[in-house]
Amino acid sequence: EILTKEALREALENLSYRERRVLELRYGLGGEHPRTLDEVGRTFNVTRERIRQIENQSLKKLQSLAEAQKLRDVA
Repeated sequence: EILTKEALREALENLSYRERRVLELRYGLGGEHPRTLDEVGRTFNVTRERIRQIENQSLKKLQSLAEAQKLRDVA
């Protein structure tokens, strides 16, 4: 399912600043070029592994929010 820019923005608002910023940098959201784990890690002064963990956690959170919204829409 494709998200509109507005839906994506609203979904990202459910994340913490760091979670949102990691996804923006990793995927090039907001007109930026996509960055590597190492590049994002340097931005936050953490390891690439920690950025990978934050990225995965953020994506899981977005997925669970989307699933919850689908349930609300059906109910």
